[in-house]
Amino acid sequence: MDNVIIIGSGPASYTAALYTARASLQPLMLEGEPSQEILPGGQLMTTTEIENFPGFPEGITGPDLMDLLRKQAGRFGTRFLYRTATGADFSSRPFVVHAGTDVMQAKSIIIATGAAARYLGLESERKYFNHGVSACATCDGALPRFRNKPLAVVGGGDTAMEEALFLAGFASKIHVVHRRDAFRASRFMANRVMKHEKIVVEWNSVVDEILGNDTDGVTGVRLTDVVTGKKREIAVTGCFMAIGHKPNSELFAGAIDTDKEGYILTKPNSTRTNVPGVFAAGDVQDRTYRQAVTAAGSGCMAALDCIRWLEAEGLI
Repeated sequence: MDNVIIIGSGPASYTAALYTARASLQPLMLEGEPSQEILPGGQLMTTTEIENFPGFPEGITGPDLMDLLRKQAGRFGTRFLYRTATGADFSSRPFVVHAGTDVMQAKSIIIATGAAARYLGLESERKYFNHGVSACATCDGALPRFRNKPLAVVGGGDTAMEEALFLAGFASKIHVVHRRDAFRASRFMANRVMKHEKIVVEWNSVVDEILGNDTDGVTGVRLTDVVTGKKREIAVTGCFMAIGHKPNSELFAGAIDTDKEGYILTKPNSTRTNVPGVFAAGDVQDRTYRQAVTAAGSGCMAALDCIRWLEAEGLI
């Protein structure tokens, strides 16, 4: 039986592993399988440029950052297993985690399975991902390819408004593409967007194609008017999807408390869930910030909460 099983991989997982390993808990991390939709290493494995993670003044690629975090956690005794958790039972102790036909038991669990951005599902969207297509303005908006260039933001909620306003600080012009004739966002945020001199709203429109080429990446988007069916193209160098995120928490449905969107609920000022001994960190419980550095920070918190709980229970 393991002291702690960490489910998931990414900044939160590797940081939790680092702290629990340094506490001599010999954590077992289930990183997932390379063939799965959720890559070992998390969303950052598909990120080519990271300029806002502390300690890298020249920037670093997502895969390189994940490799460094993994090596650091491994240095102190983390055991890594390229297996995807397929089931979990937290109804009694020891806790049980299934990975296919394998059954593992642990005194404690740290869940850090992350979240996935929602996309439109276009083939061209996949083609130009990280070459002008993004789902995080805070992560990518300040990159040179987007500065003083026209950009598109897809969505109509508060997240889309926040993304558009943030990008307006860097871009020459922002096209907010929304499929309806009114925003779902709060009135305050919607008014800020509609009054901004750099922002144009493309009402009753959907993006049906991302335009570009292999050299420049995204060069434009094609819009379809949902009322008239008319198509038109607008020139942009980036297209930011702001249509929501989906926490990777389906595995734990019924085993742990989540909100209506699937984000794992944690106690105030902690990473404790409703099940004593089970902790959650990173984007699977963070609907607000969703940054690599905040995920790493919550991984640290989860590890410390876990260590203190194990000590209090006399389990280590």
